Amino acid sequence: MAARKGGKAARANWRLRALGALLLAAILGGAWGWWHLRHWLPERATYAVQGVEIGADDGEISWKSLKAVGADFAYVDASASAFARDPRFVENFEAARAAGMEVGALHRYDPCQPAGTQAANFVTTVPRDARLLPPAVELDMLADGCPVKVSDARVESELMTFLNQVETHTGKAVILKVSPAFQARYTIAHKLDRNLWLVRDRFEPAYAGRPWTLWTANADLANEIAQGGLRWVVMQP
Repeated sequence: MAARKGGKAARANWRLRALGALLLAAILGGAWGWWHLRHWLPERATYAVQGVEIGADDGEISWKSLKAVGADFAYVDASASAFARDPRFVENFEAARAAGMEVGALHRYDPCQPAGTQAANFVTTVPRDARLLPPAVELDMLADGCPVKVSDARVESELMTFLNQVETHTGKAVILKVSPAFQARYTIAHKLDRNLWLVRDRFEPAYAGRPWTLWTANADLANEIAQGGLRWVVMQP
């Protein structure tokens, strides 16, 4: 009887040790996966041109260091909605240029606000300069939370008005930075003939149903250059 009890206890201890080992392996594997994702960059041999998106939330940037780690271009957050402007836009814009990078400006589009007012916000923030990269428009916010109901058709028509005014100002076709949620709701990539900027960590995105021009390949790249993770972007080869 005593031997039988001892055997059961030994098996129970073995199961506990095995479970503990599996749990430890899972924790270590998860930690390694998190570390790998935070530090992962696309292969330069595959994506020769790489850069960043930078805004006020990134704090003060060492642009020379950013250039040294391989950033060829920078999209600088410029404006958002009808009246908001990135307080570091001018500083970041000029510093990126001084570091020898190609520079573009980005607007965060708000489907709740009139297109004309948003376009005016962008064109008064961003200088007219033929050397700039094509302007980018981030499409992420849905119209569901608007104080006044905005139909899907209205979202599309207002967006076209905005794009036309911005493109008249810059002389270049806009790049649409489309989130998966915005594309799922409005299927805008299938309706507007503009180059696309897609977002997906680590794995190449395909949710737009057609090729992309820019890809945010790591939205939280660990670094010592900015206060938080960098938004690392690559260009289609």
